[in-house]
Amino acid sequence: MKHKKLAKELGLSDVYAIATGAMFSSGFFLLPGLAAAETGPSVVLAYLVSGIIVLPTMFSVAELATALPRSGGTYYIIDRSLGPMLGTIGGFGSWLALVLKSAFALIGMGAYISIFYEVDILYVAIFLTIVFGILNIVGAKETTWLQKVLVAALVTIMFFYIIQGVFEIFSMDVVAVAQRQFTPFFTEGVFGFFATVGMVFVSYAGLTKVASIAEEVKDPDRNIPLGMFLAIGTAVVVYVVGVYIMVALLDPAAFREDLTPVATAGEVFLDWLPEPGGLILVVIAAVAAFASTGNAGIMSASRYPMAMARDKLINKHFAAVGKLGTPHWSVIGTVALMLFFLLAFNVAEVAKLASAFQLLLFGLLNLAVIVMRESKIEEYDPGFNSPWYPWIQIIGVILSIILIFEMGILSILFTVAVSAASIIWYKYYAQDKVERQGAIFHVHARLGENKDQGLEGEMRGILREKGLRQEDPYEELVSRADVLEYDSDADYKEMMEEASAKLSDKLGISKEEMTQMFMTADDYSAISIADGVALNHARIAKNTSPELVLIRIKDGMENERIITTNSDKKDDKSKLHSIIFFVSSKENTGQHLRILAHLAEMVGSKSFLERWCKAENEEELREILLRDERFIRITLNPDDETQQFIGKMIKEVSLPGQSLITIIRRGGEIKIPHGITVLQEGDELSVIGEVEDINELKKLLKN
Repeated sequence: MKHKKLAKELGLSDVYAIATGAMFSSGFFLLPGLAAAETGPSVVLAYLVSGIIVLPTMFSVAELATALPRSGGTYYIIDRSLGPMLGTIGGFGSWLALVLKSAFALIGMGAYISIFYEVDILYVAIFLTIVFGILNIVGAKETTWLQKVLVAALVTIMFFYIIQGVFEIFSMDVVAVAQRQFTPFFTEGVFGFFATVGMVFVSYAGLTKVASIAEEVKDPDRNIPLGMFLAIGTAVVVYVVGVYIMVALLDPAAFREDLTPVATAGEVFLDWLPEPGGLILVVIAAVAAFASTGNAGIMSASRYPMAMARDKLINKHFAAVGKLGTPHWSVIGTVALMLFFLLAFNVAEVAKLASAFQLLLFGLLNLAVIVMRESKIEEYDPGFNSPWYPWIQIIGVILSIILIFEMGILSILFTVAVSAASIIWYKYYAQDKVERQGAIFHVHARLGENKDQGLEGEMRGILREKGLRQEDPYEELVSRADVLEYDSDADYKEMMEEASAKLSDKLGISKEEMTQMFMTADDYSAISIADGVALNHARIAKNTSPELVLIRIKDGMENERIITTNSDKKDDKSKLHSIIFFVSSKENTGQHLRILAHLAEMVGSKSFLERWCKAENEEELREILLRDERFIRITLNPDDETQQFIGKMIKEVSLPGQSLITIIRRGGEIKIPHGITVLQEGDELSVIGEVEDINELKKLLKN
């Protein structure tokens, strides 16, 4: 069953806003004083160590989210890597933990709002939950617009705050401050320090929640990792420097009991602002932080039930995407659960219990990278690769286990209870509905067991959606492709042998060896990839550039003579008009699969066959497969702007950026350009390049 996908509307600034907003709330505005009570001045170091400890999971999530950019983030990743039972635990647990954190954030606003106004914070939290819920139903772009406003206000005020605080400290006797405020550094010893690391570690946990909206991110290979890196950098600076300022300026005894330490410290060094200007700034920042956590939390949390419903783990209605392009039933369910916790429980206490579960998820995410890589699934093609594999993932798993035991027995029991309830749900509700097994079965396959074939197909679909990467030489590949024409009565073996001859010259291998590769690849047959189009592809051991041969059968030939069809096209009697032979290196599996996916997309367009059959020459045939925004054809004319190129050698021609002349059509003949080729009047040039380079070239030629 196919489900309507969410629109890709979110850019880098949206990813940054969601990741940053999810990290700032109680961890900075409420927790520092309480954490200092456990370890003293070393709380500053605890925040720094926690920021470093989260890096393995950040690297792992960045890799997994670019390889599997689907709604549901943690759930989807764990499900597809470790199997649906663990996926059910991850889905319900992530949803519950994020709902609790979001509800707690809205409750936490009370400590700061009450500085100026006496309000019933429970009613304020309920009101904001409903408002943010409505906004999330209206649209993801509208939600992230508010998120960006909140995070911009928060980050601006916080950097102003820490700059002023640092100036205040350095205007004093720094040595005296260190001796007075930072001695002794570890008041409760090493064990007290590491217990505090476990306490403040969850302040960074929101960073990974951005994976839950990966399906809605444009260019996820770039924007997800970069947005996460910028967010963690911002968080570490604000947390560490901000807490250092609090420790340096506040009375230690008072600081350890203070629930609004940011405001209290601000009153010390922002006293030069008109009263109570400094306090107002801090309260605005706090409200923005708590509100951004609540807003981002609802958005991210609502994607978990949506993803689980797509996979038949819960009722299918949660997978529905409404007319506004948002998963309205999942948003409503998330808001309803938040309201339930707000009204029925002490949210602050219950939210603390979810900390151990968050650490369990971190451990599973690190394990998921190991499983995905060791599964050797060719379609696993992350846009970002975690450094220092597998050691950083092993460290991430070990650290998660250690920190879980620092959370206390109640938090551990809460984790066990949620896990047990999820397993029971899976066994009695979902198991009979689910056929997938996860990438873990591909690891088993290496030991002679079964593997999950459906996962490979699903990941091929993801590759096709993501499209080509900037470094993929698709335009160059098509531009230098050989083009062959055949009649309808031609023999497929003859076509394959001629294509092999063309490719063997370019790749430096024998024609016989190339032919054998194509025969082995698909049992002497081609694969139907679109109506009237077939493909035969192979990979060679040597490191070489990919190559294409394009064949046109203008009048068509009976496709059953050569095609191995998919099961859903067994009765397809349409004629075959195009055969593509594609070869690339085994050393670049991801690029091979991305180019295959893009070729399938290009030939699958409605107008492809008509344009293919009507093309008057091989240059037009190539152009049909080129992306329009990255290609332009220029005819050199002495009466327009192209006159500047006439009479010049190609190496003397200056084109924008990395633009490249790939083909010259002169007097009805095709010429392959070289640096010393002299351009002449009437030459038709095929130029490829990046989108911005082609646009600039078009502007130059219009002037």
